[in-house]
Amino acid sequence: MEQYAKILTIAMPVFLLTVMGEKLYGWVRFRHHFKNMDMISSLSSGFTNSLKDALGLGISIITYAWMVEHWAVFEIKSTIWVWLIAFVALDLAGYLGHLLNHKVNILWNRHLIHHSSEEFNLACALRQSISGILNIFTIFLIPAAIVGVPAVVIAVLAPIHLFAQFWYHTIYIGRMGFWEKFLVTPSHHRVHHAINPIYIDKNHGQIFIIWDKIFGTFQEELPDVPPVYGITRPVSTWNPIKINWQHLWLLVQDAWRTRSWYDKARIWFMPTGWRPADVPERYPVKKIEDVYNFEKYAPAASPTLIAWTWIQFAFTFLLIFTLFSNLMQIGLPNAILCGAFIFLGIYAYTELMDRNPQAWLWETARNVLGMGILFYMGNWFGVETPGSWLSYLLGSYFVLATGLTIALTVVDIKVKPTQEAERVLEWAE
Repeated sequence: MEQYAKILTIAMPVFLLTVMGEKLYGWVRFRHHFKNMDMISSLSSGFTNSLKDALGLGISIITYAWMVEHWAVFEIKSTIWVWLIAFVALDLAGYLGHLLNHKVNILWNRHLIHHSSEEFNLACALRQSISGILNIFTIFLIPAAIVGVPAVVIAVLAPIHLFAQFWYHTIYIGRMGFWEKFLVTPSHHRVHHAINPIYIDKNHGQIFIIWDKIFGTFQEELPDVPPVYGITRPVSTWNPIKINWQHLWLLVQDAWRTRSWYDKARIWFMPTGWRPADVPERYPVKKIEDVYNFEKYAPAASPTLIAWTWIQFAFTFLLIFTLFSNLMQIGLPNAILCGAFIFLGIYAYTELMDRNPQAWLWETARNVLGMGILFYMGNWFGVETPGSWLSYLLGSYFVLATGLTIALTVVDIKVKPTQEAERVLEWAE
């Protein structure tokens, strides 16, 4: 846990700088608008996923190390060939798990967050799940375990394999010629994120595109069919915590509402999007019918609200960085409390982004909790600073954040809702 947190203290700033670099390039080269709220929502989703993983908030029914210990037929050394075989096995397992996430109703909930942005950029790559608490996809690594691929090899390769999927979430890299034949490229992955009928549910590969070509799920990007991004049931919120549980909540409601006991039982395992026949008419759900003509989610936001949201985002980044840098000193129980505090903060400022009139209540609750932690512990989870300047700084921020959020809730939400293109001030304009 501590080792992964240390890796994240390096990876997070690198990802953030790369995301900003892509946005700057898009503005300078193509005058593409800077979609502030979408970007903050994506990066905030990355925060929640990083916290979940670093704090070990997940359960594996069966671990790879256990499988190797009990099922390995051979014992092999960690040669270069073992590392290559392990990487291919990991990628095949990733493809199969990814495919199931798209095909099974209950599993879609753990993956929907990654497709929820209606933009396609490096920031959306960071939209990763916190709802996949139960890990079942280790079973796809059974062949590697049987032949004795050491657990340490998989442990080292897994984060590398994950981070290697970041770069191809961009519109600024075109077709890549020879590499298109066996690697997942930006062109391939643009298809995967698209909701055009010809593109939907295609190209599930993570590093190697060959699995899609072998199993019949491949579709190349067509020059006359520009990808349209998002999901056909738009999430209509910037709140990543809500997005993570939105589909599951719909399944729970549909299972309760249907009169058929058979449908109550099978809804979880039916194809993604399936609903009982007696439910949609009584409880319709917004769905994009014409992917070329729909209004993207973009609630009004004044320049003040945008600026304040960026400040809240930066503050959250510093809190997470402090937590990960001092994880061993803070200890697991306090780290979980600190993580809960950060989650509450993300929930609060993304509710304000959504123009929720109750956003100030969430912000106030977060800051009261923060003041309580400072008062009870005498500092911020044992992190000592000369003159206790960190404690005074945090206390002042909690008071200021509460007042500003209340003011913005009262003033900004009264602004007539308009779409992003109609705003008074856009960062890139």
